[in-house]
Amino acid sequence: PYTNMKFLPTGGINAKNLNSYLEFKKIIACGGSWMVSKDLLKARDFDGIQKLTREAVQLMLGFELKHIGINASNETEAGSIADCFVNMFGFTKNVGNSSIFAGTAVEVMKTPYLGKNGHIAIQTNDIKRAIYHLSKRGVVFDMETAKYDSTGAMKTVYMKDEVGGFAVHLVQK
Repeated sequence: PYTNMKFLPTGGINAKNLNSYLEFKKIIACGGSWMVSKDLLKARDFDGIQKLTREAVQLMLGFELKHIGINASNETEAGSIADCFVNMFGFTKNVGNSSIFAGTAVEVMKTPYLGKNGHIAIQTNDIKRAIYHLSKRGVVFDMETAKYDSTGAMKTVYMKDEVGGFAVHLVQK
């Protein structure tokens, strides 16, 4: 009967189980006394509370490097670049429609795509929360680049600005 209800658990939440709670679609957010302990409050250690809260946000978002994308001018050049990484490091080559992967960390685009030099993919535990968090820090997203899966959930989106000649995009884990 309560299909649209969301929950905000606060008891028993800690750094070790935070993400397992947040994976459940009925959980909108989590709180936990480990971030704002009685001892920290009593000591008026607001810097300590802020530090723990920031750590919780980073843990929740789980940002990690997914891969680096290199822009090539054509498929032949892309193959040559991918082969360099395959030969140097023993990565497995995987040819796709628009790119060639060398292992999982290097993607070479068959034609130039976003970013002067290529792109950097950062994966996250929750792309919607990551967009909200980064937007509050001044990051602007190009929502026209967003791609969605068959259920309508966003799976990737690019930021508007390049960093060091690279486009940056978020990828849902």
